[in-house]
Amino acid sequence: VTVLSMLPPLREAIVSQLNSESLTALLKTKPANKLEIWEDLKIISFTRTVVAVYSTCMLVVLLRVQLNIIGGYLYLDNSVGKNGTTPLAPPDVQQQYLSSIQHLLGDGLTELMTVVKKAVQNSLGGVSLKQSLSMLELEQQLSWIRAEVESGSERSLSWYMLADDENALADQACGLTENDIMTIKLLNETRDMLDSPDFSTVLNACLHRGFSRLLDNLAEFFRPPPGDSAPSSAPDSLSAVSLPLAKIIPIINGQINTICSETPSHFVQDLLLNDQVKEFAANVYETFSAPQELQK
Repeated sequence: VTVLSMLPPLREAIVSQLNSESLTALLKTKPANKLEIWEDLKIISFTRTVVAVYSTCMLVVLLRVQLNIIGGYLYLDNSVGKNGTTPLAPPDVQQQYLSSIQHLLGDGLTELMTVVKKAVQNSLGGVSLKQSLSMLELEQQLSWIRAEVESGSERSLSWYMLADDENALADQACGLTENDIMTIKLLNETRDMLDSPDFSTVLNACLHRGFSRLLDNLAEFFRPPPGDSAPSSAPDSLSAVSLPLAKIIPIINGQINTICSETPSHFVQDLLLNDQVKEFAANVYETFSAPQELQK
């Protein structure tokens, strides 16, 4: 399991539920309710791009945590003095544990979409398609959406990343195997990690980086035409060029292909190489590779 291998299924899951392509195709048929479709397209294109940033950041940080927890246990399993004892993390447990990432691609993602869509609706619902927005105003819109998503929900962002039903496995009629019990232990330890202040700090650093990268990508489309007398280094260059919202929609809509791109993109590289992420991952590994008696 790698971040890059998980990006195509993540992108597919987002696109299948927030399918702007079908709306774009409809518009080509010159329908009577053209305006209505454009309004839908406005909400969907912003929603799916914001969801793509959130879920990619979550995927990067969650997988880092999970792989380092397993790494720590494998280190213990392979360390001297463990000979002959039952391994802590046999392959079945590793597989069962890592498959919990499916929550982020399933129910977690669906719930995240609902929350983000509502925030997009509240921020942009009343903005006319003809209204021109500068980069600065677009940035403002995105920060309003983020503020609502991150403060408005009764649950922390970690809820979208791991099913909070600790008993998902316990529901099995046949009772729990040794492996199930170990998997539950790993999931509970992961949940504790996700609820830690350090985790929030790292996820926020990733989100900050991710949304900055998104804005950089969008800024490319807001360049003043060549030969324009306005110096591009002017402090107000963010508000120098405005585009009507109807022109911004296709630009925003296409961003998911850059964000959830499995060909190493700047977007994901930025997150994977982030020092805070690396340091946090190293701390997780260190914690879980310490012999159990030291973990008291």
